[in-house]
Amino acid sequence: MTWISGPLVAFDLETTGTDVETDRIVTAAVVRLEPDGAVSAERTWLLDPGVAIPEQASAIHGISTGHAREHGVPAPSGVEEITQAVSAVLRAGTPLVVMNARYDLSLLDRECRRYGLRSIGERLGIEPSPVIDPLVIDKHVDRYRKGKRALHALCAHYGVSLEDAHDARADAVAAARVVRRMGEKHRPVGTMSLTDLHDLQVRAAAAQSASLQAYLRRTTDPAAVVESSWPVIPRSR
Repeated sequence: MTWISGPLVAFDLETTGTDVETDRIVTAAVVRLEPDGAVSAERTWLLDPGVAIPEQASAIHGISTGHAREHGVPAPSGVEEITQAVSAVLRAGTPLVVMNARYDLSLLDRECRRYGLRSIGERLGIEPSPVIDPLVIDKHVDRYRKGKRALHALCAHYGVSLEDAHDARADAVAAARVVRRMGEKHRPVGTMSLTDLHDLQVRAAAAQSASLQAYLRRTTDPAAVVESSWPVIPRSR
């Protein structure tokens, strides 16, 4: 049995911004999808991030500072529950689908450090694996396709419905369905073992980062530095 014919668990975050070192989790979802694409289990969280949610972020995911403070769980307990849930998935060997895993998993790692909690890697004794990232895989299998590669664009390209975009649950479900379609369309990827697929993404993400860095140096910022580690950016200290 290949990974595309088995269950997948998808993970998604909505946050206060785009900086993994300083921004905070607002909502999260962990959703299990069966081989037919049906959702068989799910958990969602709303956190009070402990800081004001910028208007730009609220405009995207719809959660205001007031709503999060009134209805959200305290960030430390929420982060602990999310980390436990994700760790349990990986400990069981179930593929964890994360769109732009480098962002979501790194931000979760920093939230753990912020509150003195054990990270996923510390709980498992290894880096998070097996992780499947639709963004990295799509760039690898269809390198020269023009256009955007955000989740909504991948859904349109692979014929997957995305309703309520930027809702953590909806985005998680869509990411899992997209990556299964990728595996079905690109059989060399879809028939890989999870270990080989994970290793492929580590190499592909590094190559993609190198290409982006070279492009930025030519066009905008000669001193640009693009992170190449995947799926978690190492902590600076």
